Amino acid sequence: MEDKNKNPEELPEDAVITEDVNPTVSENEEAGETVAEEAVSLAEENEKLKADLDKEKKEYLFLMAEFDNFRKRTLKEKSELIKNAGESAFKGLLPIVDDFERALKATENSDDASSVREGMELIYKKLKKYMEQNGVKEMDPEDREFDADKHEAISAVPVPDESLKGKILDTVEKGYTINDKVLRHAKVVVGQ
Repeated sequence: MEDKNKNPEELPEDAVITEDVNPTVSENEEAGETVAEEAVSLAEENEKLKADLDKEKKEYLFLMAEFDNFRKRTLKEKSELIKNAGESAFKGLLPIVDDFERALKATENSDDASSVREGMELIYKKLKKYMEQNGVKEMDPEDREFDADKHEAISAVPVPDESLKGKILDTVEKGYTINDKVLRHAKVVVGQ
């Protein structure tokens, strides 16, 4: 057996020096401390991630509640707008209704048909002016080509002249547009 206490200089050149494979107690303690430090670090990171997740959940729930409130408020406003949309239109019609009532009251004691007609014409002009102020315009379909988007043909009449085929010959009921959109189709007689 060789002597372990030999001087390293006396060892042959091809000899391998091996260290003790069993770790010492201090190395075990250092490894244990490192594992403990990593565990503490991971636990802290886990707690931080949990806190971040809770924070994100709360923000998400807050945003969902905020959006739900917005949606409900918008629906309520929309329904109120639809419910009260006609309010301004009818408010503008009230003076015209008042004029009609005054005219009816005045005609009770009047035998003059021309003054009654004159009063009705004034009320009619006032109504037309109010409609124009609100974007309602009368369509004039006479002597035009029939357009199914604007007109409703209630009858077709045979015509002797080919140039009158497909043209509007008579308007039974006027059509109206509001802001260039058809409010009511004109009821017309078309040449066939």
